[in-house]
Amino acid sequence: MQKITTEDFYKMIGANVAKYRKEKGLSQLDLSLKMGYKSVSVVSSSEIFYNGKHFNLEHLLKISQILEIDICELFKNN
Repeated sequence: MQKITTEDFYKMIGANVAKYRKEKGLSQLDLSLKMGYKSVSVVSSSEIFYNGKHFNLEHLLKISQILEIDICELFKNN
């Protein structure tokens, strides 16, 4: 297994969220609203790991359910 940094790990997860979100035809705002947020800041910052922002486990569970994907897909290095 290839070693990656924590930062790279968070960036990979963010990229996967963005990929699957776009495949489902959802905007960042759409996903944020479905997660219970009123702005895109959580999703937009976490997708690009801006200022160290990242999705937590609760976010990832909600995202996988909203996008109807296995949560494991978010951890794959595509």
